[in-house]
Amino acid sequence: MRFDVITLFPDLFVPFLTCGVTRRAYESGQVEVRLWSLREYAEGNYRRVDDRPFGGGPGMVMLAEPLARCLAAIRAERAEAAEAQAPLVLFSPIGQRLDHAGVQRWSDSPAGAILLCGRYEGLDQRFIDRHVEVQISLGDFVLSGGEIAAMALLDAVARLQPGVLHDAGSHQLDSFNPQLDGLLDCPHYTRPEVWAGAGVPAPLLSGHHAQIERWRREQRLATTQQHRPDLLQAAREGGRLTRQDEAFLAQQGQQQP
Repeated sequence: MRFDVITLFPDLFVPFLTCGVTRRAYESGQVEVRLWSLREYAEGNYRRVDDRPFGGGPGMVMLAEPLARCLAAIRAERAEAAEAQAPLVLFSPIGQRLDHAGVQRWSDSPAGAILLCGRYEGLDQRFIDRHVEVQISLGDFVLSGGEIAAMALLDAVARLQPGVLHDAGSHQLDSFNPQLDGLLDCPHYTRPEVWAGAGVPAPLLSGHHAQIERWRREQRLATTQQHRPDLLQAAREGGRLTRQDEAFLAQQGQQQP
């Protein structure tokens, strides 16, 4: 799949695309990333991409025309049929919050997307109204620009591609994954067996696989119940909790002060 990124700071993406385990997805072409410097599509000696907002107020607003020219260049290079065009995605506070299901949908989309990294106070609304098809938010906070949000989406998509992680099934045991019924993951331990006076939970040292898996399941249930009860409720409503799960949760509830 191909992702085109419109940004004022393409150099920010260089270490991101060349370091870490997900670089395999970019180097292999499983996830193709093209960087487009917006200033190259601006006019004048200063390559201006922003101006003061009508009506006054603080900050600057990104100009529609350089964005339109850059988008047209991307569409021309992609040479897509109208019905198969990759959507233009803007990272924005009004967008739908990104979650695992959303990442999975992008991972399954062969067309990929065009990712627009906004800056300043935002974009001229007329460009948004005419061209933006999808808006995405990472959460209820504001970043200085969309680059970090774009990297987050690219990283999440890349790690779902076959062969990118050392263990092909590793991502299936991630928090929020349907393989874990959408629950949070359990705690993990490694050597030494005792550290700072604290030992490893006995089930993990038992060598009994069924016992280990039950302990991990119960830890996922307990962690989710404590930190994200909304996820636990969704799993319950979806019929993904067993009687044994419910018995454990009931016991946990009785132990609460």
